[in-house]
Amino acid sequence: APSSAAAAATATRKADIGLIGLAVMGQNLAFNVASRGIPISVYNRSVAKTEETVQRYAAELATGLPEGGLTGYAELPEFVASLKTPRKVVLLVKAGAPVDATLAALVPLLEEGDMVVDGGNEFYTNTARRTEELKAKGIRFVGMGVSGGEEGARFGPSLMPGGEKSAYEELEPILKAIAAQVDDGPCVTHIGPGGAGNYVKMVHNGIEY
Repeated sequence: APSSAAAAATATRKADIGLIGLAVMGQNLAFNVASRGIPISVYNRSVAKTEETVQRYAAELATGLPEGGLTGYAELPEFVASLKTPRKVVLLVKAGAPVDATLAALVPLLEEGDMVVDGGNEFYTNTARRTEELKAKGIRFVGMGVSGGEEGARFGPSLMPGGEKSAYEELEPILKAIAAQVDDGPCVTHIGPGGAGNYVKMVHNGIEY
């Protein structure tokens, strides 16, 4: 069930996208999505984080966030059931084993044609491996570099999605809406197949640091 009574009223309307992983980056990216008028469902392994996110969202309604734009779920199956199909699920969990653990719980609940977007700082070879593993199950996997830190996540990051072109095309309206906007348009494009998005983010980090 949604983790607050306020969220319950909107639970029947399917969300356009879901997000798993509610540390500050995840919360901020979810608020960014909601602020563009795109309904989002959120989930975190620890329910306390989900409740904290829902409460923070309610507290920030005065900043222009839409009422009912974000719904928190305490259980993963209910979170998945709340999403429009084909489902779009963004992961913002720690790279490595936590991503594999999240996928192990999530993928059995998904259907052919759904897509999973890993927005963490994952090593590109892991993304390439997961792309192939999930392709065998009919799930489209997108490794996406996200640059701009916590502030960027909330107000407009630079996005570097890889993976299947078809998945990018379905995600594109949402990604363009939430990306940083500059003179020649939003800071997002399809980077290439497999782990290309994470590879470009790795190069970007190397230049930055």
